[in-house]
Amino acid sequence: MELGAVATHAPGPSGQLPITPEMLLTQPSGNLFGLSMNVGMGWDPAHVLGPEVLILSTHGGLRAPDGSAIALGFHTGHWEVGLLVAEAARELATRGAVPFAGACTDPCDGRTQGTTGMFDSLPYRNDAAIVLRRLMRSLPTRTGVLGIATCDKGLPAMMMALASAGDIPTVLIPGGVTLLPENGEDAGKVQTIGARYAQKQITLEYAAEMGCRACATPGGGCQFLGTAATSQVIAEALGLALPHSALAPSGQPIWLDAARRSARAVLRLRQLGLGTASVLTQASIENAMVVHAAFGGSTNLLLHLPAIAHAAGLRRPSAADWARINRQVPRLVDALPNGPGNYATVQVFLAGGAPEVMLQLRRAGLLNTSAITVTGETLDRNLDWWEHSSRRQRLRINLLDQDGIDPDDVVMSPDRARSRGLTSTVCFPVGNLAPEGSVIKSTSIDPALIDENGIYKHIGPARVFVTEAAAINAIKTGHIVAGDVLVLICSGPAGAGMQEIYQITAALKALPFGKHVAVLTDARFSGVSTGACIGHISPEALAGGQIGKLHDGDKIEIVIDRTNLTGTVNLIGNSTHTFGPWQGSRELEQRSARPDLRPHPDLPEDTRLWAALVQASGGIWGGCVYDADAIVSLLAKGRLAANSN
Repeated sequence: MELGAVATHAPGPSGQLPITPEMLLTQPSGNLFGLSMNVGMGWDPAHVLGPEVLILSTHGGLRAPDGSAIALGFHTGHWEVGLLVAEAARELATRGAVPFAGACTDPCDGRTQGTTGMFDSLPYRNDAAIVLRRLMRSLPTRTGVLGIATCDKGLPAMMMALASAGDIPTVLIPGGVTLLPENGEDAGKVQTIGARYAQKQITLEYAAEMGCRACATPGGGCQFLGTAATSQVIAEALGLALPHSALAPSGQPIWLDAARRSARAVLRLRQLGLGTASVLTQASIENAMVVHAAFGGSTNLLLHLPAIAHAAGLRRPSAADWARINRQVPRLVDALPNGPGNYATVQVFLAGGAPEVMLQLRRAGLLNTSAITVTGETLDRNLDWWEHSSRRQRLRINLLDQDGIDPDDVVMSPDRARSRGLTSTVCFPVGNLAPEGSVIKSTSIDPALIDENGIYKHIGPARVFVTEAAAINAIKTGHIVAGDVLVLICSGPAGAGMQEIYQITAALKALPFGKHVAVLTDARFSGVSTGACIGHISPEALAGGQIGKLHDGDKIEIVIDRTNLTGTVNLIGNSTHTFGPWQGSRELEQRSARPDLRPHPDLPEDTRLWAALVQASGGIWGGCVYDADAIVSLLAKGRLAANSN
C-alpha cells in the first residue's frame, strides 16, 4: 500500500438535488446543506426528499459481517442492536423514507457490580437522555424517531428521550433477551460464584465452567426479570412499543420482525398525525404501573417511570400511587428471580409476554384500554388482535412442546396465581429509621419466613458498614451470621451515586442461612435481588438520615405485611436494652451522626453534581430527574440569600 498517494479532489456524486426555487428562497441553509451531505454519504439524489426518520440506539461494540467480535461492547444488551437498526432502516427505505442512525451506548450494571463504575450507573441515565434528546433535535428535519435499547440504564434513558418528542411520532424497539444455557446457570445466579466459592460451596472448575456459558447467546438482556426486562415490558404497557415486542430472543427472526413492524408503525403514525404526546398520557403511566405490579418487576422502575413521566410533562407517580396500585393488582407472572417456578424471560415471551398479562388485567378491569398506542389503535384493539392471533397460539404451543412448560403456569389468571402463592410486588416501609420512606420487593421474601397472617417479622442486631466493599468482605469471611441486620450506609445519591448492591444480596442468597439476614440501605437493589432487602431509605445517611446514626449491636425491628402491603423499620433497642419504636425515635433524635459518614473517596465530581441536581428536583421519590424549574428557582433563592448577606 502506497501511503504517500493522497488525493485532494474527487468527482462527487452524480446527478442533481431535487430542489425547487421555493426551497432555495425559504429553507434554512442547514436544510439545504443537509441534502448535500445526504447524497455525499451515498443516498440516491432522486429519493433524498423522502420523510426523514431518525433511528437512535444504544449500540455498542463492533462485529464483523459474520458476527464475530472485532471490538467488544460493554454487554450483550447492546451488542446485536445494530442488526435491529439495519433491519428498521431497510424497511424505511423500501417505503420511501430516508433513515438516519445515531447511537449513545450504555454501561452494564452487571459489569460494574462492586466496582467504582457503579457510581456512574444511575447518573448515566440522565446524561444519556440529554444526549439522545440533543441528537433528536440536531436532526431538525426528522419526521419520526425510532429508539432501540435493551438494558438497565440505556432503555430508561431512551424512553425519557422519546417521551419528550411531543408532536413527533416515536416508537421504542426493545432489544430483547439472551437465551438460557442448555446446561448451566442464568446470568443472575452466576454472579454469585465468588461468594459461593468463598463459602466452599463450589469448586474453581465449576465456577470457571458456569461463568463461561452463562450468557448463552451473544445478544439481548439478561434471562431474569430484572430492570432490563421490566423496562422492556413497561415500554409496551406505556404504548411506546408494539404489542409483543418486549423480551423477544435477540438475533432470531421474530426479534428482527419487531424492527420491521416498528418502522412501518412510525410511518403510519406520521400519516395519522399522532405524535408521542398522543400516546404518553396519564392513563398510560397508570397502565405501566399496573403492568409492573402484575409482573412483579424491578423496584428500579420506581426511579425510571417517574422520570419518563416528567420528560413527557406528566405528573410523576408518588409512593402513595405505587402502594395503591400494588394493593389492587395481583402478581400474575412466574419469572426469575421471584418464582416459584423461576421461568426465564424468553419463556415469558413464549407464554405471551406483556400482551398476555394485559389480557388478564383487562378481564379484571384493571387497565385503561382506551389509551392510544404506537399502533395507532387503542390498547383495547391491540388486545383484541392478540387474543385471537395465530402468533399467540403458535408461540404458546412452542413453549409446551419445546420446554414442557404450560404457558398458563408462566402467565396466570388471578385465581391460579393466588393458588400458587404469588403475592403483590412492593411495599413502602416507614418508621424511625425511614421517616421519608423506603421500598422492599415484598414478594421476594422467602415464603418460609412468612407467618399464617402474611407477616414477615425480623428482630436482630445491626451490623453497620459505610462501604459496600467492607460489607461484602464481612459476608465472605463469615462475620455476618443468621439473625443479623446488615446496614449499608453512605450509598445513596450523595454517597455513591445511589449504587446498586446486587453483589451483597446475591452473596447472602448463596449462603445457607442467608434468608435469615435482612438488609437496610440508602442504596438501591438490582431487579434480580431477593430476600428481606429494604432500600431507598430516606433521608440518606449523608443527608441527615436517621440510618446514619446506627451503631453495631443496635436492635432493629422489621415488620412487613405482605397481605396489606404495609411495613415498618425501627430502632427498638441498643446493645444492652430493648426500648421499643417510640423510645427508639427519641434515642435517634438525641444521637449525633456517625463520625465516619462520608462520600466514597472515589465518587466522581460528575456524580456529586448529579446528586445535588436531583436532590433539588424531588430526590429519589421524584425519579432522580433534572427539574429545570426547581433547580433554577433554588439557585435564584440561593443567589438572593448570598446577596443579602
